[in-house]
Amino acid sequence: MNANSLIDSLECFPDVVGALVKPLPDSDARWKPPDGAWSILEIIAHLADEEVEDFRRRVEMTLNNPHQPWPPIDPEGWAAERRYDRRDPAEELKRFASEREASVRWLRTLKDPDWARAYEHPKLGPLRAGDVFVSWVAHDALHLRQIAKRRFQIAQRDGGGFRTDYAGQWSV
Repeated sequence: MNANSLIDSLECFPDVVGALVKPLPDSDARWKPPDGAWSILEIIAHLADEEVEDFRRRVEMTLNNPHQPWPPIDPEGWAAERRYDRRDPAEELKRFASEREASVRWLRTLKDPDWARAYEHPKLGPLRAGDVFVSWVAHDALHLRQIAKRRFQIAQRDGGGFRTDYAGQWSV
């Protein structure tokens, strides 16, 4: 595993997200597609909560005490319970960036971590610390795709009846 490259990817992600989100008006950050999928704001709030309560915590727990049960998480439930849709987009971006900075700082302090240490997940079976770490980076990519899709949908919404098929089809 190239841990330094993965950490670098985690480190730059808040800037990537910020470049996509900061230029949007607040109303666009809050816009939800007709199918009820998350708004960009909800995605950002989710990323911030996952940073603290999922990936960083679970990598650390697996490295330090893989037999300790992981605390439960409920990303879908959090969106409603924690009222992601009522938060301030700029503040959520800052919160995510701050938490990611703390994660990167922590990751860079690790000296020869045993990425093969495994937690016995009740549904997925053994999950190594390295599996969770790599999934953390992949999670960013999935949400980057989700934000890009929202931007595509906003262009369609604002197109006033003009078609977007010249751009290509959204198939990812």
